[in-house]
Amino acid sequence: MNTRLTALTAIAAAVAAALPAAHAADEGLAEVVVTAMKREQTLQDVPVAVTVTSAETLRNAEIHDILDLQTIVPSLRVTQLQTSTQTNFLIRGFGNGANNPGIESSVGVFIDGVYRSRSASMIGDLVNVERVEVLRGPQSTLFGQNASAGVISVTTKKPSFTPSGSIEVGAGDYNWKSVKGHYTGPISERVAFSATVGANSRDGYFTNLANGNDLNDRNRYDLNAQLLVNATDNLSLRFIADYGRIDEKCCGVVNLLNGPTGALVRGVGGNLYTGPYGDRKVYLNGEQGNLVNNSGASMHVDWKLGAVQVSSITSLRSQGATFNYDSDFTSADLVPTNINDQGIHTFTQELRASFDNGGPVSGLVGAYAFSENVKYDNKIAYGVSMRGYASGLVGGASGPAVGAATLAGLEAQLGLPAGSFFKTGTGLTTKAKQDNEAYTFFGQMDWKATDKMTLTGGVAWTKSDKTVSMDSTNNDAFAQLNFVQIGFAGAFQTITGLPATPANIGAVLANPATAPYAALADRISVTPCPAPAGLPACNTALALYPLQFLTPVVPYSNAASGDSKATYTLRLAYNMMDSVKVYGGVSTGFKATSWNLSRDSKPFAPTPGDRSPLGGYANPYYGRYGSRYAGPEESTVYELGLKGKWPTAALNIAVFDQEIKGFQSNIFTGTGFTLANAGKQSTKGAEVELLWSPLRAWEFSVAGTFMDPKYDSFKGAEGPNGPTDLSGTRPAGVHPTSLSTAVTYKWEHGAYTGFVRADYQYESKVQVVENVPESYASREVNMLNASFGASRNGWDATLWVRNLTDQAFLLSAFPSVAQSGSLSGYVNAPRMWGVTLRKSF
Repeated sequence: MNTRLTALTAIAAAVAAALPAAHAADEGLAEVVVTAMKREQTLQDVPVAVTVTSAETLRNAEIHDILDLQTIVPSLRVTQLQTSTQTNFLIRGFGNGANNPGIESSVGVFIDGVYRSRSASMIGDLVNVERVEVLRGPQSTLFGQNASAGVISVTTKKPSFTPSGSIEVGAGDYNWKSVKGHYTGPISERVAFSATVGANSRDGYFTNLANGNDLNDRNRYDLNAQLLVNATDNLSLRFIADYGRIDEKCCGVVNLLNGPTGALVRGVGGNLYTGPYGDRKVYLNGEQGNLVNNSGASMHVDWKLGAVQVSSITSLRSQGATFNYDSDFTSADLVPTNINDQGIHTFTQELRASFDNGGPVSGLVGAYAFSENVKYDNKIAYGVSMRGYASGLVGGASGPAVGAATLAGLEAQLGLPAGSFFKTGTGLTTKAKQDNEAYTFFGQMDWKATDKMTLTGGVAWTKSDKTVSMDSTNNDAFAQLNFVQIGFAGAFQTITGLPATPANIGAVLANPATAPYAALADRISVTPCPAPAGLPACNTALALYPLQFLTPVVPYSNAASGDSKATYTLRLAYNMMDSVKVYGGVSTGFKATSWNLSRDSKPFAPTPGDRSPLGGYANPYYGRYGSRYAGPEESTVYELGLKGKWPTAALNIAVFDQEIKGFQSNIFTGTGFTLANAGKQSTKGAEVELLWSPLRAWEFSVAGTFMDPKYDSFKGAEGPNGPTDLSGTRPAGVHPTSLSTAVTYKWEHGAYTGFVRADYQYESKVQVVENVPESYASREVNMLNASFGASRNGWDATLWVRNLTDQAFLLSAFPSVAQSGSLSGYVNAPRMWGVTLRKSF
């Protein structure tokens, strides 16, 4: 890696030396303004690794949402999982947050300075956007507790006092249809407004072979209204209200490995597609449904008091999300019901004062308050085929439970009515809620030590308190069984040769260290039978534990976590010349404890020796441990950078060494998610961004991220065969090399102007997730996108195509639900094209 960085730095230096001599364009590259440090600065002046995507690039490349944005920002990766609302954001390979409303993302997403705490509120279409900034590395000093990996900051356009507007329609592949409208103008000399509406729909690109319907469609609506009031020359107020709705059928799942349960799925009347995953076909007996409503309002106040500017942002946000999906992802009626209903209400208040009197010291100080209420309900229920499927699995188990060869036999032995186990409509319901109160005090100062050298220092202190409760109802009779107890009598008599009478049990337990009783508790509580031959010295009933798909959740009330942390930033920037700046520094980040609000929330495993011989460990449901929560994340980055800008080119380089201690890992195991802290995850790497316009008509851009990621320590991680030690290995899903290149040619012909653009995304081959072998789930990305545009007299037409070569690759993978030995995954979108017509006035 060091050789690679040395070579990269040498190449960048050579390019930097050559660029000023390039042929000058007529107008040169425009200055890019960013707010990465909470005040307006040019991109080349701010000593932060940040990628900026302009409104023009978003429009020309047909970037509709943040999911599309990753194709031109190589340090950013966005993965959509089982619903439209389950999306992971990663920067430099760090990130999490999907699949569980109790887990905030490690990548903070802000829209007009307002924090969006869950992915469901971040994935709508980008409307009325001025620019998107991707800040790489921990940003907690200025952006608070949930920016330990980076920040995505979206800035919309302010209302204008000059009347203008546009109307846009689009049509294309998969019956894609889009309508957008925008207007802005004055109400009075000091009041202006804007309104933007948008609707975006298309058919799905997945086919449900069970009924012929499509999945992975698009059906989104967005509304944004703003009011700008310039009360005085020094005081302005900006009011923003927005509403977004997503109503989609998502998401299709591909079969990567049809394991030993595949025949049984077909045996109970179901089917599953085993062709190439690029066919994007699936068998489902239930319809997928995703409904999300996002709304919010914010008030922005900017007040200039001489050399000081006071800024305030007050916001209220509300999110309601309901989704249901066929959990087993087959057409067998096994688990067709998985209804999730979540409601999130958030209040934020930021107040800061920045100052710059032209002297050597400038900066800002501020405070931030965050209050949020989360409610999450989940209901999962069995279908009519589940009993037959479970009965088939029992027949293949390693030994019948205490002589019961079938579920019916076990019911009879326990004195239960026939049909009690895996009864249609029975299942598990959980209700969880979380209250989060947090606040941050922060400040950052710039000291211009000389005309060329500036020292930046910042510090923040954050306090986060969470109160969490969970209740559960489980009417699945099979899930209530304690197989340690059921198999205890037989195991006791086999091991000791004594009848399992209270007197004998008491005598044995009174002398636990005496042979042959020393291993009695382990054999009865934690040792399943290795083979069906006879009754070996173990608990035969434990073989049935894997069938308890919906294990009981132990309720709890008003559990609490309280975290506080000071984070800091220290950077030194030096202007080598008017066109080149170098900088170096260190920044830290923090993310508070995340609670597991899903049905997979389990007590922590007890300490060794904390067990009851009749009930296994302290929790009677042996083997059903996980974590209620994952502790805080603490991140640090050391970074060296170079920023250069000339009339025809701009070059940004960052070399970094970044780590997160206590990274909050959340991985699906086939029956639930495991939430755990990795000891330490780190990456060393470099990023290069080059924009070059040698002639007025031509523009070339190259951006690359080169990393050497690893788990420095991660014991107890989920691997293909259960818990394992991943220490010293490379994290799955993190590409060592990511590249984005683009070329744009701007043309003129008579009264017409236009452009031709092509961009290419490359990501090197990696294992997709830790607990699915790379031989079944690897990913390498080679994606080409293109667009052609023409304009005349305020009319614009754009022809575009994404994934031109129709490459299929995996977004994620997981052990198939309740199908041991099978593997499933999510695949990207196929080639799509469309035409957009826009009238501006």
